[in-house]
Amino acid sequence: MTNAVLTGLMLGGMYALIAMGLTLQYGVARIMNLSYGEFLVAAAFASYWLFTGWALSPLLGLTLVIPLSFGVSYALYRVLLTPLVRRARTRDALEVESILATFGMMFIVQGIMLAMFGGAYYSYSFLAIPVQLLGESLALNRLMAFGLAVVIGLALYLALTRTRIGTSIRAVAVDPAAAQLVAINVAQTSALAFALGGALVATAGVLISMFLTFSASSGVVFTMKALIIVVMGGVGNLLGCLVAGLLLGLSEAFVATYVDPGLTLAVNFALFLTVLLIKPAGLFGRAQR
Repeated sequence: MTNAVLTGLMLGGMYALIAMGLTLQYGVARIMNLSYGEFLVAAAFASYWLFTGWALSPLLGLTLVIPLSFGVSYALYRVLLTPLVRRARTRDALEVESILATFGMMFIVQGIMLAMFGGAYYSYSFLAIPVQLLGESLALNRLMAFGLAVVIGLALYLALTRTRIGTSIRAVAVDPAAAQLVAINVAQTSALAFALGGALVATAGVLISMFLTFSASSGVVFTMKALIIVVMGGVGNLLGCLVAGLLLGLSEAFVATYVDPGLTLAVNFALFLTVLLIKPAGLFGRAQR
């Protein structure tokens, strides 16, 4: 029982970190990024390459991967997505067009990774040391990844609630038209939120690569789970993202431990549909009027 709870909490914490970036990209910039998981896998490959080729710790690799991912995401928004934003008459129209654009981008990023690394699964061993916690044996790399996920999530929450830039981001997420009336640069803020989401997903990719196997074609799994968490928690709501991520992690851990590991995906969708039947806007989402 204790092992299932600890495993579920650690897994849920990582799921929440994975989904936080998409929460910003979709909740603020209103970009439904279907290539989201591919950028996570790209960061995992970058960490793998730095660790195996240059003997650089994944934790140090974060100092290279995060700013690079931030810059790439910012450039993608400015070059590829800004024309869609200008052309779209409504936010709903922007969502539809962004789905088509990022769907194509998903295959481009995936194709580049397949050309570079092939279709094989990759992994590396970093701090795979068993430690005792509450009488259970857990891998140190998983505990470290969970701890960093908690710190990053807390820092993001404080940044969004205690800083001027964070207030601007939240204002654009709620009502971009009203945000313009109080001198908030909506285009710049949306680009910043999208780039910050890219940095977060890259962070998750590096941390996950320390204990999970991955391949060039496994990004769709992470995109799907991130979408489930974002919608289930309430679009644009960080607290909802955290709660939904923990629910997903705990449900997977208990089902894998006491029922059948092959049913975890089915439980994910069952939980997702149950929440939406009870609260269509998500756990912490606001109903549209």
